[in-house]
Formats: sequence, structure tokens, C-alpha cells
Amino acid sequence: MSIAFIDLAAQQKRIRARIDEAFGRILDHGGYIMGPEVKAFEAQLAAFGQARHALSCGNGTDAIALPLMAWGVAAGDAVFCPSFTFAATAEVVPWTNAEPVFVDVLPDTYNLDPAKLEAAIQAVKAEGRLTPKVVIAVDLFGQPADYPAIRAVCDRHGLKLIADSAQGFGCTLDGKHPLHWADATTTSFFPAKPLGCYGDGGAVLTNDADLAQLMDSLRVHGKAVASDLAGRTFDHDPKYLNMRVGMNSRLDTLQAAVLIEKLAIFPEEIELRQKVADRYAAGLDGAVLSTPRVIEKGISVWAQYVIEHADRDGLAAHLKTQGVPTAVYYPVPLHTQPPYNGYPQGPGGLPVTEAKAGTVLALPMHPYMDEAVQQTIIEAVRSFNG
Repeated sequence: MSIAFIDLAAQQKRIRARIDEAFGRILDHGGYIMGPEVKAFEAQLAAFGQARHALSCGNGTDAIALPLMAWGVAAGDAVFCPSFTFAATAEVVPWTNAEPVFVDVLPDTYNLDPAKLEAAIQAVKAEGRLTPKVVIAVDLFGQPADYPAIRAVCDRHGLKLIADSAQGFGCTLDGKHPLHWADATTTSFFPAKPLGCYGDGGAVLTNDADLAQLMDSLRVHGKAVASDLAGRTFDHDPKYLNMRVGMNSRLDTLQAAVLIEKLAIFPEEIELRQKVADRYAAGLDGAVLSTPRVIEKGISVWAQYVIEHADRDGLAAHLKTQGVPTAVYYPVPLHTQPPYNGYPQGPGGLPVTEAKAGTVLALPMHPYMDEAVQQTIIEAVRSFNG
């Protein structure tokens, strides 16, 4: 039996005919970059994410960079983020010449610890070298961070909040999407994400019209936008008027067409992922150190199903012999890696992050997992005697 870690083929089979039709329409109209499907997708994405504005872009990394650029984050500024995450979360901060400040995570949800965040901000203020500006919270493995608590910390200190929802887009807390608390939500459409395309892509959601307009300029080479043109006349095409240094980060129309079809079935897929997670929780009870705990009133989109085991590497090797693929997110925390180990950390370091890096293991997870296949995985985990 061949077990898929993420089965994209099953989903593609379900929507292939509609994607083929959409691609045919795009080939006919020829608007390959920022074509009509992009605008249509952005409108649908905003409605789904309870946002006034959604701007697509080239990838999830650029999505995080865009609000930082729009807010003028620069040298001397501090941006607080976890280390237990993919590199993109912290990587964009040095792009602006600001510094990431790494904050530890909660031991049960793996998301940013609000108390540790408060301590880190206080420490940076006391030192006086950097000015706290932004917090980037990550919806790790598919579930929302503790946004009410994190927002309260940000409000006390006057900081902007980004919800990095690359793994968690579609997650909710008490029925609300992260944007209810965040100034901007970012996501990635990398193919392996719960809502992914067939290439690369990303998006930023916000309720701030001025921020949306500025990011629209930044994603297309700093182009002039409505606020730049108001009350002015030109003797040339303002299409070639660049008002600020931007980037080239546009979602191509073919990917938007894919995402329109995937978004249409996304709510159902979230429910299917929950059923897979429930079967894992029941079947693995007592067999591992822990199965995932979701924040109270939270709904996860289950980008990954991550367990903990004292002999994580031994279990992974055993599962490989049984034909069960696994992955480790993340074996080397960012604050220990060469590009980032010189940046500040919150008081007391990051002991939870460092401990979890040695015990976490992700099992196959996707909405189309057959129950018999899943039972095979569960039995393989339970058969390990390490």
C-alpha cells in the first residue's frame, strides 16, 4: 500500500473538469497576469475570510513583507515572532533592516505565548536599543493563535499585529477569523497548504482601506494608486508612474482560477480534515506523549497532524518500514540557525521551542484520507515499542 502524506491527486480528480474549463477561458481571453479571475478570487477570498479587502500576491513570504513595508518598518525597529515556525515568518524582517525578536511558544498549541510576548516587549523597551513595532503571530499546524490575549498585549504597547495564517487560513476562534483581531492576515497558496494552488501564490487580508491601497502599490513595483493620482493631471500614461519602491509580486490568473475552484469546496474540506483528526485522536490515545490540543473555541484546518513521542526519530524510522511517511516540523528552531542566532530572544530564552523540536512528528493528513488507510497508520504507530 502506498500512503500519501498529502493527497493532492484525490482533490484534483474532484475538481479537474472545472479547472480545465477555467483554463480554457483564460487561454481565450489572454489575461494571464492579474486577469479577471484574480479580481474575482480576491473578492471571494475577502468574503470567506471576513475581510473588507484581500490582495493576492506572488507567495506567502511576500504576503508578510507587504504590510511591514507599508507600515514603514525599518532599521531600529523590533518585530516579535516565534522561532518554532517556517523561516519565512522571520526572514522578511531583516529585508526591512528591522530585527526579529524571538518569543517562545505555548507547550500545548505550539503557538505564540502571550505572557512570553509581554515579557519580550518589556525587555526590548527596557534595553532601549530597538523600538517595538509589530508582532507576527503564527497559526501553526492549522489552528489559531490566542488572538484575544495577543491583541491585548499589542494594544498595551501600541503594536501592529500580523496573523501569519500560511498554515492556518480558514481557522477560526469563537467563530471569528484571525483578522477580527489582527491588522492584517497573510496566507500562502503553496500547493501543500490546506488552500493551495498549483504553483506559488499568497494573499494579504485587511479591513484597513489605506493599508490595502498602499500594499496594492507595493506589490506592483510601487505603482501609482488612486490616492497618488487624486487631483493631479498628467501628460503621460500614469501606468508608468512609480510612487515608491515596491516589488513584483502578482498572482497569475491560472493560479487564481485554481483557487476559485478550491475555495468553493474548502469549507467542506475543513470539516473532512476535522473528521480525520478526530479518528487520529481516538486511535492514538495512550500510544504517544500527546496528540494535538486545539485552543478553546478554536477550529483548526489541520495543515498537519502533529503528535509527540519521546523517541520521535525511532518512531519515524519504524513508520518508514511500515510504509507510513512522516515529517518533522521543525527540527531546528530558527533562533539556533546561522542567519538568525544573533537576533534577540525573549527573557529566559526559548526552552519550550527547543524541547518540542526534539519530540514532534507529523503524520499523513488530508481531507480525503480513507478510514482503512488511516487505521493502518494508527496501528503502525501503536506497534512501535521504542
